[in-house]
Amino acid sequence: MTTIIIEDEKPAARRLGRMLQDLDIPVHTMLHSVQESIEWFHANEHPDLIFLDIQLSDGLSFEIFDAVTVKSAIIFTTAYDEYALKAFKLNSIDYLLKPIDDEELETAVLKYKENLPQKEQLQVDFEDIKKLLINPMDRVYKKRFTTKVGQHLKIFNVEDIECFYSENKGTYLHTTEHRNYLIDITLESLDSELDPQQFFRINRKFFVNINAIKDIISYTNSRLQIKLNTFDELDVIVARERVKDFKEWLEK
Repeated sequence: MTTIIIEDEKPAARRLGRMLQDLDIPVHTMLHSVQESIEWFHANEHPDLIFLDIQLSDGLSFEIFDAVTVKSAIIFTTAYDEYALKAFKLNSIDYLLKPIDDEELETAVLKYKENLPQKEQLQVDFEDIKKLLINPMDRVYKKRFTTKVGQHLKIFNVEDIECFYSENKGTYLHTTEHRNYLIDITLESLDSELDPQQFFRINRKFFVNINAIKDIISYTNSRLQIKLNTFDELDVIVARERVKDFKEWLEK
């Protein structure tokens, strides 16, 4: 089994490489741009499996497929939680949301080994995802969430929600009125439900509303700590792997 990583952030690529080594999966090479990848595929035998980041330094990684017919299975590694995750699930193409979790990586690799994708089906699925990513303005995002409180059903507009977070296997929303409510939805489902202009997934347990951010403070290990207007139940920390994307999101 030959494996390569295509990822423009070299620390993230090295981290993923170490995680794969722990699973006894050697990484043949690491590539960091669209152009470098195209040149490599023209000159080398294609691997069995590619871990592919969507956004590379010189463009979307899909441009590689415009120039080369890649004959490999693909597991996407992506920070594009605001876009096509639902498409990945529907089309049975696996993905790993950054920052990558050890258990989810192992599950994705086992899924690949147990159910090798057909190359023809992979190409069709890839085209569907490409269309969805290139046309994000066509997406419709949730404007309201509901939750049952006693015998009543409460409605919350997204503008009144400071953050979504998970704790003790439950998912909660926190309102601008400093109240927490358990909701019947997973954070993974929220990936495709929330407007990426308004909400950002800072780590595996938190989405924050840009309008609720009161302060941003440097934190240990190159991370950032966020102070929200009213939420103070837990520390709100931007994962190190998400800091760059978070800063870019702030400026959009």
